[in-house]
Amino acid sequence: MKFLSRRKFLTNTSLASAGLIFYPDLSGSTERGSQEGEYNMLGKVGNYRKIDSYCTADPQMDMVDKLGIEKMFVGKPMAWKEWTPEQFIAANNEILGLMKKYPGKVVGQISVNPQYGKESLEEINRCVGEGMVGTRLYYQVKINDPLYYPVIEKLIDLKMIIFIHGEAQIGVGGYKMQYDVGRPPNISRPEDFVEAAERYPEAMFQFAHIGGGGDWEYMCKSFREFPNIYVDAGGSNNEENMIDFAVECLGEDRIFFGTDNSYFQGVGKILSSNLTERQKQKIFFDNYNSILKKGGYHVN
Repeated sequence: MKFLSRRKFLTNTSLASAGLIFYPDLSGSTERGSQEGEYNMLGKVGNYRKIDSYCTADPQMDMVDKLGIEKMFVGKPMAWKEWTPEQFIAANNEILGLMKKYPGKVVGQISVNPQYGKESLEEINRCVGEGMVGTRLYYQVKINDPLYYPVIEKLIDLKMIIFIHGEAQIGVGGYKMQYDVGRPPNISRPEDFVEAAERYPEAMFQFAHIGGGGDWEYMCKSFREFPNIYVDAGGSNNEENMIDFAVECLGEDRIFFGTDNSYFQGVGKILSSNLTERQKQKIFFDNYNSILKKGGYHVN
């Protein structure tokens, strides 16, 4: 029996895992990759400068160096419920420690909880003074909640991107589906991002990891008419046509390279797309660097 699906799950973008197939020991050997009919991923990947717009916790520097990632924007995963000032200050201190451990390579992103408005703004000031750039926000409140307004306005003043997690589970109507997927009700849906983007057209929003699960087609289509919403391609999901579809919906300037610590997958899904070399270079490096340039935080 032949089953049809809305999009292919098994994909010719399996290059995203090519490093694990062709280079299982990550030794740098290209012997197997040089055989006829096989794709030398590590040979190709060196053609592009790369900024990782979404890396989490302590990065795997051997992977980072092998794939030629010049700079990583790193944040600390946060608790979905309780996240006190003491906790997010400790998380930011951990990331500041990574910046000192990997100077020039790691840039920290700031974690706050808008439920603590005064403390969040004070923490943003402190962390910016220490060289952190942008935010790493989760599910404490929705992005369009008035509690977020002071944080958004602060990031607008700093000309920094507002990075926040959101979700749209697979099903007609995106996250409005009837199934219980075990997520808290205050997760930001694409519609919440749209409302925030309409309220703050001067803000720059990054919707986290379209490759992290959920209905990435719905996500991209939701943001089509909102030029201040960007997406990163991070995550371990590598469904066929993801990158091409995102470019078709959003244009070639609104997609960022990101790994979410899935390094070969993050690189492979862009390499295996049908984009031009120039479009790939934009996603790997130029698009995010253009955002950084607005506030003077860019990579030379």
